[in-house]
Amino acid sequence: MDIFIPDMYVQSIYTINYKKLKKIGIKCLLFDLNNTLVSYECDYPDKKLQEFIYNLERDFKVIIVSNSNKNRVRPFKEKLNVDSSFSSKKPMKTKFKKIMNLYNFKDTEIAMIGDEILTDIWGGNKMGFTTILVNGISEIEPIHMQIIRKVEKRIIKNLNKKGILFKGEYYE
Repeated sequence: MDIFIPDMYVQSIYTINYKKLKKIGIKCLLFDLNNTLVSYECDYPDKKLQEFIYNLERDFKVIIVSNSNKNRVRPFKEKLNVDSSFSSKKPMKTKFKKIMNLYNFKDTEIAMIGDEILTDIWGGNKMGFTTILVNGISEIEPIHMQIIRKVEKRIIKNLNKKGILFKGEYYE
């Protein structure tokens, strides 16, 4: 079960302590797209997100890592002016390794930020990245995500029993 435990659990991308991340040596932030940066219904980043990402880029390399297809990811890549990895097949290691090699980052210099334990956290933990779980932006999700959420609820329930992870009890 340890592979599913995030290093940090915070409310949203806006409540992450980025100064702390910089202090511990993080140089690259990998963001999940759907339900982490924007809701599934959103087709473009709003002004708040654009300004937020722009400011983060002063201290970090920001990359969108999504299991969504190129057409879904492209508008965010372009509007946010960041690099991206689409059809990433998280939690598989392939795209993560490619990013590490392409940008010459060590595993200890990367943080994976997302709302899904079974893709973002598991994938990041397998790579040795710092992992940060955030609450999903919207409860409206596609059918395949509803199935994944049922599995995640079981994982969280098991972690609850061990006194490790409780929904809504945030930690850094």
